[in-house]
Amino acid sequence: MSSDTLAKASAAPDTPEHEDIPRIVPHRRPGQWTAAVAVLLLLGLAVNSVLRNEAFRWDLVADYFTSDSVLRGLWLTLWLTAVVMVLGFALGTLLAAGRLSANPVLRTVSWGYVWLFRSIPILVQLLLWFNIGALYPQVFGVKTVNLFTPVAVAIIGLTLHEAAYAAEVVRGGILSVDRGQIEAAQALGLGRWRRWWRIVLPQAMRSIVPPAGNMLIGTLKGTSIVSVIAVQDLLFSVQLVYHRTYQVIPLLMVATVWYTVVTSLLGVGQHYVEKYYARGAGHTR
Repeated sequence: MSSDTLAKASAAPDTPEHEDIPRIVPHRRPGQWTAAVAVLLLLGLAVNSVLRNEAFRWDLVADYFTSDSVLRGLWLTLWLTAVVMVLGFALGTLLAAGRLSANPVLRTVSWGYVWLFRSIPILVQLLLWFNIGALYPQVFGVKTVNLFTPVAVAIIGLTLHEAAYAAEVVRGGILSVDRGQIEAAQALGLGRWRRWWRIVLPQAMRSIVPPAGNMLIGTLKGTSIVSVIAVQDLLFSVQLVYHRTYQVIPLLMVATVWYTVVTSLLGVGQHYVEKYYARGAGHTR
């Protein structure tokens, strides 16, 4: 055998020819694409129906969207939400500290508060506070009817209700911190308050912020219930208008759009706050 023949034989690959290697074909999913097309079609029909339905009266929605009465109601809704969240989490933090306390009396009282106010519907609580004058006509020599105005009743009722849920959110956040972190801080000689402020709280906020953000959005929407006690929030303001004009659907759409805009902005803010406190964690979203 010649040297050229030996060279060609040694150069020939032992593997099959390229044409013989099987191709990897992506798995076809016709069902998923069919479902996606059907969903988009239904969504398009729904949007078209909303935009073209004359009963919505989008021209009236645009007219009343920035009217003075609606903006005043929106401002009261935002103000009430902020006050309730601040007071609710302040009281909830104290309750969470009581639940985690070594004192059995504090633990029992805090647990009883959370159990009671999570058991009573918020509407019932508001109506009870609104009619508190039937139980106590006077408080410290002042008529209860003058002391407990509708706005004061809304703040008290919503705050006490939110505090019960905030207590569990804060307690869960504190319990999520690894006990070894606290023991390490103690070994370094850090004081009690410094340990909580520099070690426990930043790590607990990772678990507190997501449910707290959901509570904020829920509280914003939940303030609409105060309209039953004649507090002129956003919903009550549009109700006053449509009771006069009989344009129920357009005015309800005004409230709906405002609630959607504000909750969307709060959702964006929640995303960035979560991202801030997630620094140093294993992953960020």
